[in-house]
Formats: sequence, C-alpha cells, structure tokens
Amino acid sequence: MGAVIVLGVVVVAVAIKEELDAYELRHLYPEESGTARGTKAASREAVAKRKPEAEPEPAGQDRQPPVPPVPVGPTRHASCEPVPVPHAGQDTFHNDCADKVPPNRYPGMDVLVGGARFDALQVGVRVLWEIKTHQFDTYNAFVQDQEIEKEVKQLRKERDAAAACGYGFVIGVSTQSHKDALLDQIPSLDVVVTGCTR
Repeated sequence: MGAVIVLGVVVVAVAIKEELDAYELRHLYPEESGTARGTKAASREAVAKRKPEAEPEPAGQDRQPPVPPVPVGPTRHASCEPVPVPHAGQDTFHNDCADKVPPNRYPGMDVLVGGARFDALQVGVRVLWEIKTHQFDTYNAFVQDQEIEKEVKQLRKERDAAAACGYGFVIGVSTQSHKDALLDQIPSLDVVVTGCTR
C-alpha cells in the first residue's frame, strides 16, 4: 500500500512537471498554440534572433567617481592645473572683492592650485590672488600682531605653492597700513591695496 502511494506521488509530480514545461513552451512560442486573447505571437525565429540581455551593472560598488580630464604638461604635475571650487567662506563682501579686483577668471569660485586654495586666478595671466578684507586698521596693536603672524604663515605656504606651479602670487588688502605690516614681515611679497572697504 505504501509503495502504491509513493509511486502515485512520483507519477503526479512527473505529470505536474510535464504540464509546467508545456505551459512554458506554449507561452514562449504562442504561434504553435494559437494566440490567446488577441496578443501578438512571437515566432521562434524572432526569439532566436533576439540579442541576449546584458548583465545588469553593479550599482556603483566598484566604480570610481568620474574625474574631469586635466591636461598635464611635460613640466607640471596635474595638481598645478587650476581647479575651480566653491568659495570657502560665506562672506559675501569678501567674495565680491575677490571676484572683481583681479578680476577673477572663475567668478563665484575659489581655485585650487598645487594643493593650496586661492581666492582668485586673474583673467589672462598666471597670477593667483589671496584677498584680505577684514578691518585691520581698527584692531589694537596686539591683535594686529597676531593677525599678521597668522597671515604670514598662510601666505608663505600659498606663495610657495603658486611658485612651484609657475604662477605669480599677489595679496590684496583693504588698507595701506595692512600692506605695510605684511611687507615689514616679508618684503618680497607682492601686496596691492584693493580699495575694498567695509
């Protein structure tokens, strides 16, 4: 009795499998079984000529982000090419001055060159600018000294980066006293009074 039940289950399973295979074939080649409900039938030739579907690409797991092409000259490293970036600060007055005074090749943007960030790249020439618009003249002597010490460190780094990449470097300040204080520390700096006053 048990063998009959097992044999019956196997026969039913085989019958189900054959029916599923037949169903799949009828829907793959419906012209052989007639079209159902007015749907258009695909012929065997059309299915055979169908191009295999491409494997879906991974969702960016092993892709690098796109990098804009950067021309590299025989004597300059790619980091020496100017890369415009959004202004670092939210000081609208400072940013406007940086865009107008050189004038800036990339209005509304700072520029990265040689690993340093500059306020502007002057239009038409290879000159990078750092703009200072704070009210240096209103500071007491102690604060002025602290400010100049901090600026000198920054300006030396920027000047070295600019020079290493073959760029000139200019510092724009709002007042003559700020210019004089910087030149007292580094006489070789190219400092310009911009006239940008708050």
